[in-house]
Amino acid sequence: MAFIEKNMRPLDPVVVGGRPYKRYHVDLPGHEIEPEVEKAAYDFLPRLVPMPADDSPAGWIVLHRGADTGAYLLAYTWAWDNVVEVHTAAAGQPAVGCPDEDPTNFVPETRRWAGCVWELPALEYERAAWVRHMFVPDIPDLDGYLADSRAKGPVGL
Repeated sequence: MAFIEKNMRPLDPVVVGGRPYKRYHVDLPGHEIEPEVEKAAYDFLPRLVPMPADDSPAGWIVLHRGADTGAYLLAYTWAWDNVVEVHTAAAGQPAVGCPDEDPTNFVPETRRWAGCVWELPALEYERAAWVRHMFVPDIPDLDGYLADSRAKGPVGL
């Protein structure tokens, strides 16, 4: 299988389920995620975030548009101060249980997948940003964490 380079770009955070989430979109160069796929994903997103808790102050979201009919939505939430909980959904990819090839028809993903090679660079970055802003300073800096996103650019290699 040939590897296809994709782009990741950060977007402004959103509040979902009472907590802020940083956002990343992953797509093919020159083919940003379609507005209808983005809307469907963010309409579905509240179903993926856990109930608010004192030990889960923030997280991040990855919306990934596949090279074919698939779209993938991942919601990562910090818990216990140092653990990441992830909930995922997919659309348009019958191979993972979607009912059709419609990239706006999101359904919960029940497999315990944490992300693919194009989504995991966000996890790598967010782990380091969490440590930089929440563990290293004497006083945790949630605002600093929320302002610190991975730069726009290629992911994969």
